[in-house]
Amino acid sequence: MTKPCIICVAITGSVPTKADNPAVPVTISEQVESTQAAFEAGATIAHCHVRNDDETPTSDPDKFAALKEGLEKHCPGMIVQLSTGGRSGAGQARGGMLPLRPDMASLSVGSNNFPSRVYENPPDLVDWLAAEMITHEVKPEIEAFDLSHILKAAEMHKKGQIKDTPYIQFVMGVKNAMPADREVFDFYLKTVKRLFGEDAAWCAAGIGANQSVLNDWAISNGGHARTGLEDNVRLDRNTLAPSNAALVKRTAEICEKYGRPVATWQEARKLLGLRAAA
Repeated sequence: MTKPCIICVAITGSVPTKADNPAVPVTISEQVESTQAAFEAGATIAHCHVRNDDETPTSDPDKFAALKEGLEKHCPGMIVQLSTGGRSGAGQARGGMLPLRPDMASLSVGSNNFPSRVYENPPDLVDWLAAEMITHEVKPEIEAFDLSHILKAAEMHKKGQIKDTPYIQFVMGVKNAMPADREVFDFYLKTVKRLFGEDAAWCAAGIGANQSVLNDWAISNGGHARTGLEDNVRLDRNTLAPSNAALVKRTAEICEKYGRPVATWQEARKLLGLRAAA
């Protein structure tokens, strides 16, 4: 395969703290510095959350604005993808950063179980977030925690609630949600190709020890890959990851293993049909 592989780095998330791994970037300056190193290592999408000073998650649009500004300055051309996830806020506050017009934003189109709670994505909120993304020209990344989420994305696309071909990300390995199961992965991929075409772009993310497993499955099957300290704070059972960049480098090595070049930011924007960098 010679198709470039887009590497997304999920830099912070809402859950890991410095107690879990001191390399987890929390402040805006830490996040910008960590992302810049990951960008230089080959990541071309930054999946972003923001935190309060006490490390708790937030959807504060001002913090997102500061992070977006810093990334655009220090990582020119990198795709900025902001999270509308439910751990950081409730209701329409989850989409309060969309008027900032990031290149992309995450969109979960259905509910599912998480380790200790239900991840609620009620239909009216999903519809509102999707409409806001169209209004502000933000490309959604569909986070599929379940097969039904892929089918829901197809329904929304057919109705015009999602423009262009949906970019689907399989999320596997979250406790109480979909495990990292190869037969399920293969069926997910078959379903994406059936609904959106053989050439539809897609991605996969594995949580914890499943991160490198999903990287391997996705890269070897022509998909794109997500890595980063949000999903996994370790290189292996006994070794903490020293940085987001280290996890990106490991993903790039898997690309090399399968003969796939790591996408440049220009190639990534073209593959995803995004507007030119600001």
